[in-house]
Amino acid sequence: MADGRRKWAAPGLVLQVYERREAAGPARLGFTASKKVGNSVARNRARRRLREAAWRLVGAHGMIGHDYVLIAREATLDRPWPDLLTDLQAAMKRLKAWSE
Repeated sequence: MADGRRKWAAPGLVLQVYERREAAGPARLGFTASKKVGNSVARNRARRRLREAAWRLVGAHGMIGHDYVLIAREATLDRPWPDLLTDLQAAMKRLKAWSE
């Protein structure tokens, strides 16, 4: 996209990445879950799972000056943990938002 925003949908999550041009600070994170995911308990659980996955992967491999938004999907709740981590890693690499 022309405005620097990129999006990738994986079975367990949707990742949006935005490259901030004005301030190259540390990577910032955002999490969201709509009512499609379930009731408030389910949405909170989905956000907790995404937060932990992001802490592990974006914390270690996130790029400076980028914003990451993780959006829960219905499958986020039941997705096996290794598969959820693989989804996030693949999305980050696909969007060129992964640093070694």
